[in-house]
Amino acid sequence: MERLRRTMMFVPGANAAMLRDAPLYGSDAVMFDLEDAVSLNEKDTARMLVHNALKNIDYSNVETVVRINDLKAGGDQDIEASVLGGVNVIRLPKTENAQEIKDVEAVIERVERENGIEVGTTNIMAAIESATGILNVREIAHASDRLIGIALGAEDYVTNMKTERSATGEELFFARSFILHAARDAGIAALDTVYSDVDNEEGFRNEVQRIKQLGFDGKSIINLRQIPIVHDEYAPTQKEIDNAKEIIWAIQEAEEKGSGVISVNGKMVDKPIVERAERVIALAKAANIITEEEL
Repeated sequence: MERLRRTMMFVPGANAAMLRDAPLYGSDAVMFDLEDAVSLNEKDTARMLVHNALKNIDYSNVETVVRINDLKAGGDQDIEASVLGGVNVIRLPKTENAQEIKDVEAVIERVERENGIEVGTTNIMAAIESATGILNVREIAHASDRLIGIALGAEDYVTNMKTERSATGEELFFARSFILHAARDAGIAALDTVYSDVDNEEGFRNEVQRIKQLGFDGKSIINLRQIPIVHDEYAPTQKEIDNAKEIIWAIQEAEEKGSGVISVNGKMVDKPIVERAERVIALAKAANIITEEEL
């Protein structure tokens, strides 16, 4: 089962306290931001803080991501500090073409080779934030074996499209659909954009419901209060869990009997149904609805 990425919490790279407390937030991933959240005169300090946090703080099962600056604006230094710190994922902002991914990959590989780190250890994520990026998203999604996900950055995107965000989100439907199809075609994760009105809980919950129904793996978030809402909306129902359990038990029984045929309640179970069941179980475990012993 792939890693769950229901929530990816933005953490400003220059905020030492938030870097320290990030493992306690409860999000599936934390993204240390060295780009937009850091002023120009704080870039070097933030880079050092993130490097030291990655090296010295136990983030346990929380996936660590660093959003770097453009390679022409210190991104190569961001990559070196992050890779040497042991980051899981480098996130490239404002990605518009596949070559940008390949350029980032080349820097990562150089740092890995020069420092005795196994090549391929560090993964990549791309944020798509413009019309050009959306139209090139399939090539971007296939640009590197290190690429584990693509994310929508809506604020820059709607500005580029000469519009603004609405409560219903129709201005993002095309971009979301393109990103989802590209991600599924490449077999990688799709992350939705942030919701910046942190006091509008109802609006946020409605948006989470929409992007879950579309098929997104999760959502980028900017406030701790948003984490439980996303996790609650992504938690499966008891009926879904019971059905998934039956499928998992049927698979186990078939394996014990050496049978290649799996059926539940008289119906054949094929690969897509098995994959959905496995995801339901993974989500239920993550939400602490069931334990390993219950399977």
